[in-house]
Amino acid sequence: MKKILHVINVSFVINHFFGNQFTYFSKKGYDFTVACTEDDELYKQAEAKGFKAFAVPILKAISPVQDIRSIFRLYRLIRQERFPVVVAHSPKGGLIGMTASYLAGVPKRVFFRHGVIFETSSGLKKALFILIEKIVSWLATDVIVVSESLKQLSMDFRLTPSAKMTLLGKGTCTGIDTDRFHYRPKSDPTFVVGYVGRLVRDKGILELVDGWLKFVNGKQNVYLHIIGPWEKRDGIPQETFDIIKNTPSIRFFDYVADTSALYNEMDVFILPSYREGFPISILEASASGLPVITTRSTGCIDAIEEDVTGIYTDISGPAIAQAISYYYADPLLRQNHGANGVDFVTTNFSEQKLFSEIETTVLQ
Repeated sequence: MKKILHVINVSFVINHFFGNQFTYFSKKGYDFTVACTEDDELYKQAEAKGFKAFAVPILKAISPVQDIRSIFRLYRLIRQERFPVVVAHSPKGGLIGMTASYLAGVPKRVFFRHGVIFETSSGLKKALFILIEKIVSWLATDVIVVSESLKQLSMDFRLTPSAKMTLLGKGTCTGIDTDRFHYRPKSDPTFVVGYVGRLVRDKGILELVDGWLKFVNGKQNVYLHIIGPWEKRDGIPQETFDIIKNTPSIRFFDYVADTSALYNEMDVFILPSYREGFPISILEASASGLPVITTRSTGCIDAIEEDVTGIYTDISGPAIAQAISYYYADPLLRQNHGANGVDFVTTNFSEQKLFSEIETTVLQ
């Protein structure tokens, strides 16, 4: 069996980053270990998906002492298990994973760039995040960028030499399981707009709530479904969270492990994000037959075909209200864009298509 080590920061991202990869590739003779900050979900996922779990603190915050300890814990694991391939994800997972694998002499060191934090940062913090991206790129033998716009941004900021960068197909880090995410007829006559993701400022949650309150004024039987956890880092203000929890037309679901059925309760999907790598939630929504409202931000701009599978909006309350109204007023347009979205995902982003590229580009 060929051993592969993946390094991530939190178990929350396992479904988003890997989908059914572990089950699929294990049947082909690959043996996976996932190094991650310890929590109960890590071990549940390991048992369900068939990978080995290695608990190691990989903190989002800068913590030099703990980060050095984590690098050397990973270094010892890599030397002991003799992994020929180490794949690291996110800036911090990339820094720790690529440093440890470089020191251990791993021949293939792959960094997945799922997005860049510095897009919504400034000053010294932005300079530090850019430097980290460049260091990780130097340590890696290969860098996978998950969207065309992220590739362009990487070149604009000279984060990675172009010879090291690869885009898998038309983008994303894994394919969409179209057996789970597919169209199911909606029986509820209410009009539902849905959001799936973390409750943070970068996702445009403040503007989404503002836009929803402008749209909903005077209307009946319309609801906004917000699905995802509140996070402390870049978290939305308490007053916005209170509005979400206390507004009758907003239904808050918190974190949901399997969101597939929840998409089928929506009429429109929205992601008004300031930055992404490639938003998997948009592809899941499109595969479920939903028209999509999103932005022209990095990653988002690659996830729809404008006026075919969805529309773009500016990140402001009035613009979001107008975009929702556009679909609210035209059920046939919603149906057409949703059907086009199913074709778009099936043609370009199925697991079968992406898994083939992952095997030849990442695992070999």
